[in-house]
Amino acid sequence: MAQALGPPACVAAYDPTAFIAVDVETANADPGSICQIGFARFAGGTLIDNWSWLIHPQTYFSAGNIRVHGIRPGHVSHAPDWGQVHDAVAELLTDRIVVSHSSFDVTALSRAAEAIGRAPITARWLDSVRIARRAFPELRGAGGHGLAHLKTVLGLSFAHHDAGEDARAAGWVVEAAVTATGISVAEWFTAAHRPVSSFR
Repeated sequence: MAQALGPPACVAAYDPTAFIAVDVETANADPGSICQIGFARFAGGTLIDNWSWLIHPQTYFSAGNIRVHGIRPGHVSHAPDWGQVHDAVAELLTDRIVVSHSSFDVTALSRAAEAIGRAPITARWLDSVRIARRAFPELRGAGGHGLAHLKTVLGLSFAHHDAGEDARAAGWVVEAAVTATGISVAEWFTAAHRPVSSFR
């Protein structure tokens, strides 16, 4: 569980191949109870950097969530809470292409912002599950499009349910879809909403 002191410097120039993948782990069933957030920055089909922060959720940890990600109250006792990291996260993601594997992470970030009286982060969200369903339709009913199965099918290497690792995996899912289909990152904003049947 890597803990960075601050985000790496962002590339200033616009790059249509660039995006940031994000993933969160939560302390309990409340999506806003973020206890870890991970980032993976890609450009030109390459992983640029990958990091994660532990977050103090200011709430309880459920046993079920601890079993999933292994993060316990003691791990976050000295970590910043969401109010302390929101501005840094917003600076990283606002108006950028941001990938998440399902809408859960988008909901979690919105709930965490709402809890501290802040507006949701405005980003250009791409759902890598929607992309995977269209780029790899043959997986429906044959293991599905969850990260655990895509890890095997696409030959990805990551430790599931660590936010930094899962963010990197979601990014590689998008890059694999770009390679498999020839559809660019920017084009997936439209393609991800086409019927899955049109990709068979």
